[in-house]
Amino acid sequence: MPVTKEQKQDLIRKYGTSPEDTGKPEVQIAILTAHINALSPHFDQHKKDHHNRLGLLKLVGKRRRLLDYLMKKDIQRYRKIIQELDIRK
Repeated sequence: MPVTKEQKQDLIRKYGTSPEDTGKPEVQIAILTAHINALSPHFDQHKKDHHNRLGLLKLVGKRRRLLDYLMKKDIQRYRKIIQELDIRK
């Protein structure tokens, strides 16, 4: 099940500085994490769905790059977002 508009708006309000602020890495990471978490249960039922698995891997890679960028720029913001979203590394 994809992330709804309302869920995205909640994430933007929580991690952004304004309701239109979708450019901050924290906002993008939060939205990608919600999308990844929504897609993951699908693969428990559909083990051979390789087409969507490739899309999931692309989302995970994009989130990883954003996390690496945030880690280089501001380690405190990186640690905070990792803890809040319960992402391990």
